[in-house]
Amino acid sequence: SDYQRRSPIGAEPVGGDRTHVRVWAPRIGEVRVVCRGTATRLTAGSDGYHSGEFAAAAGDRYQFKLDADEKLYPDPASRFQPEGPHGPSEIVDPRAFRWSDQSWAGASIRGQVVYELHVGTFTREGTYAAAAKQLRELARAGITLIEVMPVAEFDGRFGWGYDGVDLFAPSHLYGAPDDFRRFIDEAHRCGVAVILDVVYNHLGPTGNYLRAFSPAYFTDRYDNEWGDAINFDGPDAAPVREFFVSNAAYWIEEFHLDGLRLDATQQIYDSSPEYIVAAVGRRVREAAGGRPTILIAENEPQD
Repeated sequence: SDYQRRSPIGAEPVGGDRTHVRVWAPRIGEVRVVCRGTATRLTAGSDGYHSGEFAAAAGDRYQFKLDADEKLYPDPASRFQPEGPHGPSEIVDPRAFRWSDQSWAGASIRGQVVYELHVGTFTREGTYAAAAKQLRELARAGITLIEVMPVAEFDGRFGWGYDGVDLFAPSHLYGAPDDFRRFIDEAHRCGVAVILDVVYNHLGPTGNYLRAFSPAYFTDRYDNEWGDAINFDGPDAAPVREFFVSNAAYWIEEFHLDGLRLDATQQIYDSSPEYIVAAVGRRVREAAGGRPTILIAENEPQD
């Protein structure tokens, strides 16, 4: 189809009960998307991406079948995992949310009073919606910037967020993606900026199915404290880089976030001409379209 995608990966509803999906699986001969009990074969491109349209709309759930593998897999770029990281992916239409922050001018680092917030423990309910109700109080206390600890979908009932496995899917434990959007919209209404802590140095040990789509997501050329290092500079690294850079842009574009805090950059190894952290920063600024953003790189050795 001639559908113009917003993001290079994931499922995007195109209207008329149709959804377009694109996934990178270079060594898989046949990728089928399973939805509403029907398996639709995607078209394999020469670049290792499989893409196509299937009958589905926002709210429908889908999975991938890879060649003859019996297991059905969630989308690596799933926008929502309502049953957790092992379940099906849900199609989300980001355009359905009505934002009210049109006058929000963005944020820069100077003079900010930062509050680090963990959605799961910040309130008794542990939800985006409950946290949103406390934003006015934080603003009254003098907080000007909230740094939300990682929300990427992870396995189990509790977690600080550093074992995320579905980097595009805000954790279902805290609510739906639109609840997170509403939290950010409300923060902006209160005059408070919001940045998100993202983990681009490793993936969690449980529920990470990237390897089923391609082993090239990871590399053994570097030692990583938390499992396998991510392949940002080896063979087949370009789609891996695209995955992470697209993720950074996604949070800015579709969630109106004011920037990112990059976790443990000393464990992000990359000898490419453009270091992946620089590439992420560049895409964040492009995605913000002139709105000032805040980028913080955590670096334990303080390089």
